[in-house]
Amino acid sequence: MHPLRILSAASQVAAYLRSAIAAGRWAETLPGIEFLAAQLEVNRKTVDAALKQLERDGVIVGQGRGRARRIVRANGHSTRPIRIAMLPYEHEDLFLSYIVDLQHSLAEAGHTVITAKKSLVDLEMDPKRIQRLVEQTPADAWIVMAGSSEVLEWFARQPIPAFALFGRRVGIPIAGTGPEKGTALAVATRSLVELGHRRIVLLCRSERRKPSPGITESAMLAELAAHGIPTSDYNLPDWEETREGFCELLSSLFRVTPPTALVIGIGTFYAPTLQFLATRGLRVPEQVSLVCTDPDPGFAWCTPTVAHIRWEAEPIVRRIVQWAKNVSLRRKDVKQTFTPAEFIPGGSIGPAVHG
Repeated sequence: MHPLRILSAASQVAAYLRSAIAAGRWAETLPGIEFLAAQLEVNRKTVDAALKQLERDGVIVGQGRGRARRIVRANGHSTRPIRIAMLPYEHEDLFLSYIVDLQHSLAEAGHTVITAKKSLVDLEMDPKRIQRLVEQTPADAWIVMAGSSEVLEWFARQPIPAFALFGRRVGIPIAGTGPEKGTALAVATRSLVELGHRRIVLLCRSERRKPSPGITESAMLAELAAHGIPTSDYNLPDWEETREGFCELLSSLFRVTPPTALVIGIGTFYAPTLQFLATRGLRVPEQVSLVCTDPDPGFAWCTPTVAHIRWEAEPIVRRIVQWAKNVSLRRKDVKQTFTPAEFIPGGSIGPAVHG
């Protein structure tokens, strides 16, 4: 009979950390002593002793004073923290809740997240200007938010890894993810048609319209055509993407043949649309129905409630963290994933009133 072996506190912590590392709790580096001590509710000396055990066993490697310890995988390959640059469509996008969650998740995995000095809007989606920005930015990989097909094709040709978060990525050999809104928008369009709407207009950015309608936008046009409703530029209008251009677009739409329903292709446009309708004395949904293709926490506070397309951000965050891990392990990753989306009916849609 073997004698009972009582593990010290440090050995128990080391065993826990070893198990968590094996389970993939941390991809690249371990958090610092202060963080682990607080999480495990033990003192710093115990955590320090546990980490030294793991270093002796070759599970982790120290990288110098003040730097996180690097995890060494069983196959002999060690992960390495990387610098990931985020290139937003607009700078305001970086404050979206799921983008903040993404930055925190990447940091917890040991990576450094930096923000590009300019946005895609600042750079006018120009690959030449983007190239200069990339050359001037000390990054190991890039996350590109809502890029055009031309921009994403440029990144796909570069040796530096890049990830397409949303954008016109289908058919381009680049890693990417985003919600699959086409089916949900088709359902929303069908609901509007059943309520008698025939003049349905989708307001979206140029990257979704050019050089041809994207998958989501095509789904709406196809649904209209399936119900015998002719489609044209009226349903997917072109406009100058400025505040003044948006106002002029709405003014022109309501000047001659006003739409009975507006599908708003991004949450940013919802408030300006409401403001425009209010100045014209147009009520929602009595005179104009509204659908937004993005979720927004503020919609729950709206009266009437807002019809919109809902999708979960957590799978998107997980996919990007996995891609970062593969990049850190020098594994090629150009997989694209799609998150399910659903149409949520709301009080902002009602029967069409044709004038």
